[in-house]
Amino acid sequence: MTQLSVNINKIATLRNARGENRPNLLETALDIERFGAQGITVHPRPDERHIKRSDVLTLRPALHTEFNIEGYPSKAFMDLVVRVKPSQVTLVPDAPDAITSSAGWDVEANMEFLSEIVDTLREAGIRSSIFIDPVPAQVIAAAKAGADRVELYTKPYADRYPSNPEAAVAPYVEASRQARKSGLGVNAGHDLSLENLGFFAERVPFLNEVSIGHALICDALYLGLEETIKRYRKLLK
Repeated sequence: MTQLSVNINKIATLRNARGENRPNLLETALDIERFGAQGITVHPRPDERHIKRSDVLTLRPALHTEFNIEGYPSKAFMDLVVRVKPSQVTLVPDAPDAITSSAGWDVEANMEFLSEIVDTLREAGIRSSIFIDPVPAQVIAAAKAGADRVELYTKPYADRYPSNPEAAVAPYVEASRQARKSGLGVNAGHDLSLENLGFFAERVPFLNEVSIGHALICDALYLGLEETIKRYRKLLK
């Protein structure tokens, strides 16, 4: 069964709006685990506009499920993840001021850099995942870089799904099959939702994990967090 990792950046954004500790990020993360999520994802950015460095240090010893830290592999980011040793680090090519991820790596063009980062993660005992567009050539390059997994950028799928779901999912099916041939695990994330996740999970083979934050937290405003997680989990079974 595909694992659900919940990105809690938006919980931190809400907390930071008042400069206090409500909602309590750690308590919410533990509730998310208790409600059935199999992982927690955070994306600490240099400006700490949502997840703070201190959050990462607090979460790591308390969580019971997989901890996935996303980010651009700057020196500060790498120092943090090597210290914390999460289950997985997802490498994204975001600029420091990016609002959210908007494209995957050109792995071949960044091969030397990414290979060195992946080697560092492996030496620290951390699973590596490279965030890429659903292009077989990028999958092959990620395997060449030594990554353990790829995370397929799914916003193009989400954008195209309402008008042509079969065409929307086709590149992801091909990329996932290539990942399997290349010995890589497959994650996916960005704009997956209750509306489009079920179809994606049914069609894309070998899908290890999806990471979902924004849509899930939006749904929770209406459905409640526990019910929302149950619905996402049901779509992945």
